[in-house]
Parts: sequence; structure tokens; C-alpha cells
Amino acid sequence: MRLRRTLLVLALAVVITAGAWVAGRPFGGPSGGESGGAPPPRGASAVVPPSGQGLGPYLARLRAHLAEQPRDAAAWAALGTGRVEEARRTADPELYGQAEAALGRSLKLRPARANDGALAGQAALAAARHDFPAALRLARRSLAVNAYGELALAIRVDALVELGRYGPARTAARQADARRPGIPAFTRLAYVEELRGARGAARRALELAHSSAVSPADRAQTATALGELDRAEGKGAAALRRYAEALHAEPGHLPALLGRGQVRAAQGRWRGAVADLRAVVARQPLPAPRALLGEMYDARGRHDAARQQYDSLGAWAKVARAQRVRTDLDTALADADHGDRRTALRAARAEWSRRHTVHTADALAWALHRRGQDERALPLARRAAAPGYRNAMFLYHRAEIERALGRDADAARHTRQALRLRTALTPQARTALEARAR
Repeated sequence: MRLRRTLLVLALAVVITAGAWVAGRPFGGPSGGESGGAPPPRGASAVVPPSGQGLGPYLARLRAHLAEQPRDAAAWAALGTGRVEEARRTADPELYGQAEAALGRSLKLRPARANDGALAGQAALAAARHDFPAALRLARRSLAVNAYGELALAIRVDALVELGRYGPARTAARQADARRPGIPAFTRLAYVEELRGARGAARRALELAHSSAVSPADRAQTATALGELDRAEGKGAAALRRYAEALHAEPGHLPALLGRGQVRAAQGRWRGAVADLRAVVARQPLPAPRALLGEMYDARGRHDAARQQYDSLGAWAKVARAQRVRTDLDTALADADHGDRRTALRAARAEWSRRHTVHTADALAWALHRRGQDERALPLARRAAAPGYRNAMFLYHRAEIERALGRDADAARHTRQALRLRTALTPQARTALEARAR
């Protein structure tokens, strides 16, 4: 084990590991997955919620403990942080209010200068609400109290990534690995490097991280991340093997189901694809998977079922906004393709005013295109690709913008590139590009 850890550290010093879900990525890791059974002792630092299926029993034990020990500040902080993770898994924004109350209770019992756990939980809550400047500020405050807090180290990376500050995010990810090596640090290191275009380096290091995963939840997470790299590179068969590995480790692992559904759709296996996406939407009714499920129904000629999915896109956003969640990026792309295009452009502009990332650049470019403003859209589409991030949907959007501007050679080139990555395209995008390529 010492040799394995030494090799892993050496590898991470040269190449940065791969793939995670920004602002929705799990907190889990060895510490969360294996040691989250008992409530934290008094005076404990930030506690990472358990990975996988251990979260529900963990929260139940915390509530029972607090019924007997209501002045345990660390337990209130752990409960609040656990509620944030529960909300992420269930896509239930109403849980954020409960998280906020628990974290506030902790800070009343113990001041912030000695309560890195509550500050880290508040950072996680701010990130979940997509308030990334606040998430970064709170994570830094938590680290000023405890420089080795695993949760605060992870959220600091997330916030920097979501603010488009990829250089500082890379530095913060390296620091997280140096201070608290584990799956949360490894996957964040990788995601930063993938955004910078170093996908090969991300793959090599994530394979080492996967080999070090112990808990079923960690094995599922790292296998899915490897599957996502395969899917992004157009390697459907390899991606399916990784998703199968993830689902064997943790049955019902939602990111693996989502990825498998997308690959199955790309292969024309519509029945399995729809089944996977229905399972995802049943547990996480977010705009992106709902829109994707609608496109799968459309591809099968089930237009009424598709319209039901598109019509429901705003329901989650309405509840989320009531809980102070910034939903603009979540809804901009879905509305641009399946809703009110004026609303989509307004949302994309609002998100761009807050943060300049590759994803917000792409979303604003596509919303502008859908409103016929292609001259303004093209510089943003180019900016989305500038760091080296190679994304099939970005290529599709850029090709359509270039075609609208009469840049046929550029559009044809980007169409070919996108089709080589067809497993990472939505059904609507794939159909449109295939028609263009004939």
C-alpha cells in the first residue's frame, strides 16, 4: 500500500487526475465512505458526508444524536453538510433551507473562528446554490481555521473552476492533494486538467486513482469518471464497460446510468436509453436529463411524451429559485432548444455577467445563435474552446453558428470533429450534424 501511494503521488506530481461533477460533484472519498458511521465528536473539524448508500443512515444517526445532545455544534455542522449532499443526490432544493438552518445552529453554538466545519458546510451550500464567489470566500475562511479540511479544500477547487479561474484552480487542486490526498482531491485535479485539454494525462492519473479506490462508492465514482472520458472521446464500447463496472460497485449510480443512457442512444439502442434516462429523471428531475429524455422520445416518434418533458423544464427551476439557487446555466441550454428562446438568452447573459467559464461562454453563444445573433455568438464559441477543452456539444454549437454565417469550410470541419465524438452528442445534435454531413 505504501508503494501504491508513493507511485500515485509521483504520478500526480507529473499528471493531474480526471473527471468530476462541478458544483454537483460528490464530496465522498475514503474518509466519507468508510468512517461516516458515528456522529462527529465535539470539537471535530469539517466532516465529509458518506459516499454512496451510507448517507441516509448517517443522517438518521445524526438526528438521533442531536435529539439527545442538542448543543453539539460539530454534529449540527455535519447534519447541515449532509443535507447539502442529500439535496444534490435527490435534486430537492427545499433541503437547502434545512441545511442552512442546521449550519446556522452550529455557528450559534460555536463561533466561526473555531468552527471550520460549519464554514465548510456553508461553502458547500453556497456552491450548491451556484453562488460561487460566496463558496470561495467561505471555503477560504474555513481553511484559515483548519488548513487541512477536506471539504473546504474540495469546495475551493470547485468554486475556482466555476468562476473560470482555471490556473488558480489547478494550484488549489494540487494543494488539496498534498494536504488531503484522496478521491475528492484526485477527481478535482483531473477535471481541471481536462478543462485545460490534457485528457491523456487525466486518464493516466485517474486510472491510478481508480486502482486506489476502496469503498464501493469510490469505485463507482472513479469508474464513471473514466467512462465519461471514454464517452467524450467517442469510445462507446469502452465507456459502457466502465459504466457497467460502476453499476456493479454501486447499483443505481446515477451518473453511470446517465452516461450509459447517452451511449445507448448514440448506438440506436433506444429502449435501453429511455429506461436509463427515466430512472435518472425519477430520482433527479433536473433540466438537462429531462431535456435529454425528451429528445430520446422525439427520436422514437413519441412526441407527446417528449413535450411533457419539455413542458416540465421550468418546474424544478421555480422551486430552486425559491431556495436561492441560481438556475440560469441549468436552464439556458434547455430553453434555447426546447423552451422560450428569449428566456434562454436572458438566463445565459445573467450567468455570463457573474462568471466567465467555458460552459457559460458556450451557453451564451448558443442562446445568441438561437435568437439569430450569430456575429455576437461566434467569438464566444471560440472562447469556449480556447483553453483546449474538447467538447462535442461545443463543436456542434460552433459548427451551426459558422454555417449560419456562411463559414462553410469551418462549419464542415467542426461538424466532422463533432461526429467523431458522437457518443457525447445529444440525439438532437447528432441528427442535425448527420444531416449536414450527407
